[in-house]
Amino acid sequence: MSRLLRPASRFVAASTARPIATRSAFQSVSRIPAIVQSRGYAQESGVKEYTVRDALNEALAEELELNPKVFVLGEEVAQYNGAYKVTKGLLDRFGDKRVIDSPITESGFCGLTVGAALAGLHPVCEFMTFNFAMQAIDQIVNSAAKTHYMSGGIQPCNITFRGPNGFAAGVAAQHSQDYSAWYGSIPGLKVVTPWSAEDAKGLLKAAIRDPNPVCVLENELLYGQSFPMSEAAQRDDFVLPFGKAKIERAGKDLTIVTLSRCVGQSLVAAEALKKKYGVECEVINLRSIKPLDVESIVKSVKKTHRLLAVESGFPAFGVGAELLALTMEYAFDYLDAPAQRITGAEVPTPYAQKLEDMSFPNEQLIENYAAKMLRL
Repeated sequence: MSRLLRPASRFVAASTARPIATRSAFQSVSRIPAIVQSRGYAQESGVKEYTVRDALNEALAEELELNPKVFVLGEEVAQYNGAYKVTKGLLDRFGDKRVIDSPITESGFCGLTVGAALAGLHPVCEFMTFNFAMQAIDQIVNSAAKTHYMSGGIQPCNITFRGPNGFAAGVAAQHSQDYSAWYGSIPGLKVVTPWSAEDAKGLLKAAIRDPNPVCVLENELLYGQSFPMSEAAQRDDFVLPFGKAKIERAGKDLTIVTLSRCVGQSLVAAEALKKKYGVECEVINLRSIKPLDVESIVKSVKKTHRLLAVESGFPAFGVGAELLALTMEYAFDYLDAPAQRITGAEVPTPYAQKLEDMSFPNEQLIENYAAKMLRL
């Protein structure tokens, strides 16, 4: 037994020191709405525009530079510069020992990276889409997520699973679904869902440094969107804590709790509600699914007395269902009306554009739901 656990003990000691064309259905806003751009994420001095893709690329480069145990492995991450160009330039900079192309076998390369993590390395396992991570669900759930607990805390598994997740455009049922609730239900996994460039960089860097397995669920329709990046976030020591949501817009009339691409949609809807009716909606960007910042949600509901959860996943047993249940458990006495949720449709994602448009939340749907809740 001591021989088997020796690599883990050395690690613990050392630790202290195929792209898919998208239609225009979900791309009517090429850049983040002006209302969001005007917010300001920190101090105005030194703010730069970053795409989510560039923020992720910078995070990977900084962590590869900082820690020789970090490496990236996945399909097309090296010579092709990544299916979505998130790993662009990393092969030339760090070489083929640190940025490694894999065969098209999610179970195989995911298992390889889990084994590397158990041996003391800090791999970043990229899935071209989390839809195909279903091929590796046993590796993620039964090997990565449970080993630390099953070893009595002796064997950590420092691994980051990342790639696009959630609703896309024109790619149908097997490429356009949200797995936030799937992974969020598993003890031992940490799950984050970035929206902005700052989210993407800070959460990915935190994931790579965390001794636990972390799923970073990105969204491919956000990769090309630009966001303001504060001077602090441009530093190589910038990380965001897990389990801490962010109030993207303050308000007093309705709490909208949301994640990933739905954050931007909710902000647009909140601005429209202000212009039309003069109401102020508070928009909370969850950032982290597990751990979940219940405290921030309850605090907001105490102020607004109403809650609307917005997500793109399926309604059954989803993130929205969990948010409503938690609100009823911890903030029931503060609600003036039943909490509501907006989700994706209970249907495999259609390929037909008009049906696809009806299958996921949009700005108008969020606005209509909120107006109905507020009796406007």
